[in-house]
Amino acid sequence: MSDTAFTVVERHACCGGELRFLSHQSCELGLPARVNLFLPEKALAGEAVPAIYVLAGLTCNQDTFLIKSNAVRYAARHGLALIAPDTSPRGAGVAGEDDAYYLGTGAGYYLDATAPSWAQHYRMGSYLRKELPSLMEEYFPLCRQKRGIMGHSMGGMGALAIGLSAPQTWTTISAFAPIATPSQSDWGQAVTQNYFGGDVAEWAKYDPSLLLKAGKTHPGTLLVDQGMQDEFLEKLRPDLLENAAKEAGQSLTLRRHEGYDHSYWFVQSFIQDHIQHHAAGLQ
Repeated sequence: MSDTAFTVVERHACCGGELRFLSHQSCELGLPARVNLFLPEKALAGEAVPAIYVLAGLTCNQDTFLIKSNAVRYAARHGLALIAPDTSPRGAGVAGEDDAYYLGTGAGYYLDATAPSWAQHYRMGSYLRKELPSLMEEYFPLCRQKRGIMGHSMGGMGALAIGLSAPQTWTTISAFAPIATPSQSDWGQAVTQNYFGGDVAEWAKYDPSLLLKAGKTHPGTLLVDQGMQDEFLEKLRPDLLENAAKEAGQSLTLRRHEGYDHSYWFVQSFIQDHIQHHAAGLQ
């Protein structure tokens, strides 16, 4: 298939497949966007394969998850593609977007801002839910009916919210240390004031625990891993996700791991389980 909608910035042979670092002009963001793609051997031969979208957390970019998680080698074994978008628009020129690590550049939260100063470019929600999957499936050998989504921290929040909001679109979901109830965290309160202009009700579209409480469930099992020595545990609140899932009747496997923190060393330790979780649901 042609990849003429994308500029290939770099390409690297890896684990029998190929990594492509891509850029393209995003209609939703109104700016150039970066996305990284791993194609397994079957895809390079032209066979359509399932894909997992992998979402990184605060301060990260499109390189972070693929480089630090060790996901590529396991995806290659199962014949799965990996798609890693950036974590925010870049160069939007919004006043204050580079002042704090938890807001603005590197902190798009996979949502659509509504406040006038942010709304033009901070549309990572629509970018991930609509534009990027459509483009990737048009230009690369990917199965349109076999999408999974996973993420870490802010990306875990995004994976849960996107998957729960459209279960017919996302077949499998998993998360590492997700921000389970962002509307109640310090980070989420900053989002409320800036991206949403103070309207806390906007979180109902993006907060995984609130989505579950509203009856947004998924037919599959959500796999979530949480380190119990995570320095951000009080902000993440996996207990609230667990309670919301129980009340909603959502199947959830929440695994708590003593001794593990918030880092990608934690993610590396359990990434094989997550890839297997997605492979079982996608193939």
